Amino acid sequence: MNARETIFGRIREALSHPAHKSGGHDQASPKPLGAATAADCMPFGGANAAEQLALFAQNAKELAADFYLVETPEELHAQLAELAQREGWKRVASHAGELTAAACKVLGLPVTLTDGGYDVADLEASDAGITECEALVAQTGSVLVTSRACGGRGLSVLPPHHVVLARRSQLVADLNAAFALLEARYAPSYPSMISFISGPSRTGDIERILVLGAHGPKKLTIFCL
Repeated sequence: MNARETIFGRIREALSHPAHKSGGHDQASPKPLGAATAADCMPFGGANAAEQLALFAQNAKELAADFYLVETPEELHAQLAELAQREGWKRVASHAGELTAAACKVLGLPVTLTDGGYDVADLEASDAGITECEALVAQTGSVLVTSRACGGRGLSVLPPHHVVLARRSQLVADLNAAFALLEARYAPSYPSMISFISGPSRTGDIERILVLGAHGPKKLTIFCL
């Protein structure tokens, strides 16, 4: 058979089976159109802080992100310094923040700060971009960043390794809670960029082969203090 006959053969085979009806598989009938909410369609985000933390760690791992739960700033700095040495970082990029300032001081490497004016070439030459975040979303394993609080637009995109420093108090259950946090913090003047980062940059467009780092950082590391 040639390719054309193969394709039409698959179509004929598919048409020989009855189509799946909504609400089948012994499930209850779906809600009327317009009655379903986001909570009905999205995974559960955990009932308490412990469940949310475990869920975030699991989802982040499945997204190919490295997640580290640390107990003290000293432990965070030691693990970050070990990571920098292991990967041979020569320079980093970051922004003003309590966690980022202390971390960059410990690393002792040249730092490009993106809060004000900076040379884009210096940002592109950085081995890692170190940022804080707005929130960690347990439901999806995502990191919520904005241009206003996390170093601008390019910091989490241009360097090949994005390192996020967060606190456990920033963990939220789901996307609804994340959007509510943004509304409470910024409405009506929202940041120009709001992004949910779910694992390293990836694409599977070519022959369904997953490639990391296609449109941004190929590595994402999250430290939660």
